Formats: sequence, C-alpha cells, structure tokens
Amino acid sequence: MTYCVIPGCISPQNPDSAKFCSNCGYKLRLKDRYRPLYPIGRGGFGRTFLAVDEDIPSQPHCVIKQFYLESQHRGVSQKAIELFHQEAVRLDELGKHPQIPSLLAHFEQNEQLYLIQEWIAGQTLSKELQQQQIYNEKQIWALLQDILPVLQYIHQHQVIHRDIKPENIIRRDSSTKANVAQSPGISYSSPTVPLSQNLIIQSQRNPRRLSSNKTQRLPLTESKELVLIDFGIAKFITDTANGQTGTVIGTPEYMAPEQIRGKAFPASDLYSLGVTCLHLLTGVPPLDMHDSLNNCWVWRDFLPSGKSVSKHLGNILDKLVHNTVKKRYQSADQVLQALNSTSPAIQPVIHACASQRLISAVDLDYTRLQDLLARKKWQDADQETWDMLCQLVNKTPGYYLNKQDIANLPCDQLLKIDQLWINYSGGRFGFSVQSRIYEAVGEDYYSFCDCISWPVHNSHLRDQDFDFQLQAQVGHLPSRRWVGGFDWWLHAG
Repeated sequence: MTYCVIPGCISPQNPDSAKFCSNCGYKLRLKDRYRPLYPIGRGGFGRTFLAVDEDIPSQPHCVIKQFYLESQHRGVSQKAIELFHQEAVRLDELGKHPQIPSLLAHFEQNEQLYLIQEWIAGQTLSKELQQQQIYNEKQIWALLQDILPVLQYIHQHQVIHRDIKPENIIRRDSSTKANVAQSPGISYSSPTVPLSQNLIIQSQRNPRRLSSNKTQRLPLTESKELVLIDFGIAKFITDTANGQTGTVIGTPEYMAPEQIRGKAFPASDLYSLGVTCLHLLTGVPPLDMHDSLNNCWVWRDFLPSGKSVSKHLGNILDKLVHNTVKKRYQSADQVLQALNSTSPAIQPVIHACASQRLISAVDLDYTRLQDLLARKKWQDADQETWDMLCQLVNKTPGYYLNKQDIANLPCDQLLKIDQLWINYSGGRFGFSVQSRIYEAVGEDYYSFCDCISWPVHNSHLRDQDFDFQLQAQVGHLPSRRWVGGFDWWLHAG
C-alpha cells in the first residue's frame, strides 16, 4: 500500500505502484523518493508515517513526520519555517549519536513541513511494561546507565528533550525485522500523545542504517540498546505556526514542576527520567504515586508485595524527582557519578581488620598487577590478584581461600590492590565497588550477585562464569574464583 499524506484526504489508501492519489490527485511520494506506507502515530500537531526510501536499492524503512501548519498569517508561518530549518540542523547534529535517530532529510511540500528520520525497529519501554509487568532493580540500573549518557550528550549540545517517558524510549532490537506488509488493523496513538513510533511493526526486511554520511556514529553492538526518540521541537514549531505562545512541551504526569510553568532545564529531563523509573518499578501511573497534599512522591508505598529497592537506588530516585530544581541532580554526569562512585569512607568487601587479626609480613610486589591492569588484561589481572591474596595468607598460588583466610587478610595490602583496580577501570571494578553494591542491596548475597552479574554458585568451569572485559557489569571484577567453602560472604561482606 501507498498512503496519501495530504491532510483531509478521505481515501488515502492507494496501490503500491500508484504515483498519484486516486482520491485527491496529489503526488504520493515525498521528494519523489519517500513512499509512505501507513500511519504509525498521530498527535495534536501532526502525524507520523512508516515509509520506504526508494532511492536506495534495499529500500530501507524510514519515518516521515508531518507537522500541521494552520496559520493563514504569512509572517507567523514564515517564522515557523525558519525555526523548522534551525531545529533540523540541531537534530542532524544530535543524530550523530548512535542512540538518537538519524535525520535523513527535512523539507517543505504542499505547504506542509516534513522530517525524515531513521526507523528504529524495536519496542518502547511502555510496551515492555505491558508485556513483562514491572521492572526489577537490575533493569532500572541498566536503564539509567544506558540513557544517562544520551542525556549528557544532548545537554552538552544545549538541547533539552522535554518529553522523557516510557513511550519515547525504544529498545532497539537488531534481530527484529519489520513487516511492512499491508495490515488491516492499523492503530493510532491518542491525539494527546506526541508523534512517536508506538506501533511496533514486525519486519520482513532487515532495518538498515539509513544514513551513509554518518561516519562519526559509534558502532553498534548486538545488544538491545535504548534509543531516545521524539524530541519536543515538533509541538514548538507547530504552535509557533498556529500563533500560540507560552507553549508547554511534554506529558504532564512526567513533567517537572518548573516545566509545567514554562521553564525547562537539564534537571527537568532528569526529573522526567526519574518519574519514568518510578512508573517502570511499580506499574502505577505517576500521578497516583504523588501526594499532592504534602507535595512529595510516595512511590515506595506502591512497590509490589515482596519487592524492595536498595537504599542506594532509592536515594538516587528520590533526588531525581525532587520538586525543587536546586535540590535535584544538575546534570546527567552527576547521576552517573552517584551510580558508579566509590566512597573512600566505604571499606572493601573484605571486613576492616580488627587489631587482633594477623597482619601479614609479606612484602607484595604490585608491579605485575599494575602492568596487567594498565594493558586491560582483565583475566590475567584477576589471576594475579588471586595469587597475591594467596601470598598474603602464606598459601601456594592457586589455592582457595577459606573463611579463616579471608578473616586474616591484611587491610593495608587489600586497599592497595583495590585502588589499582579502581584506578585502571575508571571506578568500575574493585573490592570497595563490590562492598558499596553489597551494602546497597541490604547485604543480600543473592541480590548482590544479580546486580553484578555473578552466578550465585561457582561452577567447575569458573573462568566461564565471569566476563573479563571493561564492559562487564559494574563491580563484576575482581571475580570470586579464589573463594572456597560456603557462606564466605558473611565473613567478606
């Protein structure tokens, strides 16, 4: 099917081969290149269509965004057009980030404004929530780690998204193929919902990267990364064209108080991200979790029975959604630091040494460990750490350490080993990193293993239980391959 995008066309469906609409007579292809297939979104300021780019042999999918221009005042319309071109330049720059859709084209046609953007095959977090029910703490940690660098990037480019919510975050699925076959059941988003790719389509074609000039884009892995869509420029442009002023952009239940009053800051996006996390954790609409009488969030009251959130994550979420801008995190970088920071006041996973404990007289040589860490030889560094721990309790390298051995490890030596891991991993790995996570999950060993991607029990293939690369979960290394016996964490926590 080829779909006519002319507003008001009463019979927009046309055959694939049609050049002109059989109802209104207008050209069906935009710029004689982009063939609309069918609508995938509708809002108060325009529509979104799935399309194919027929200028490229593989005919990859793309997204057409059409903005409504209703004003008859030439000056107002011209202002909107100028703003449209300015914002397109900004979107083009932002689209160099791999987690933001590429801008492929922008133009005017038939007195309408159009953006052509990369099609993201995948599913919104809103759809995920419907399918899997609520998110667990590990998924929230992963969400924050994945989206915060994107917010950091757009804020550095002086852009505020203004509409962070589950519907505007898509988990890209590199294995998904979008089915553009004609479907009788076309569904639309609510007229109050901004243009979004909230109809997820299964494909017969592989979604491809649609921009050949994006040499600066980072290579994508096979992991299902999150993509941020639907920046708030569309409503701003169309309201300008229609003569409206004082535009408030966003979805009220996710908006920060200052944004509702017409002022938006980077911290406003962080607030919306925090509310998004609360909704995903509880499955409860945001407004139901806000105590209007006391002007505070009571989201913990809505956690499902038997579920809890660690103090560490809870404190971060509380600060993200603080009503006062100045008491919130002021940048995405600050939130990332809070997620990954290691406090010097927190002791390593190994207990602080009591005065009566054995202090090893072994004089360790840290040169080899430092060299391995500097060269990112994580598995070799992990083995060297094991060997050094054995030396500290006068055991042959490669022997397992039991509860009593752990109790006798000297703290000064452990702190030196820990500091090397922290320094060369950028704060991702180390005993004290693990200690902070262990405390954050209420000293629950099973939750701790879940957070740092450890199996609860060692297998006979211990090397395969762990991920020896920098991209491993925060706190994943050093591994616990050197530990013997049961309930050892009660002595090492």
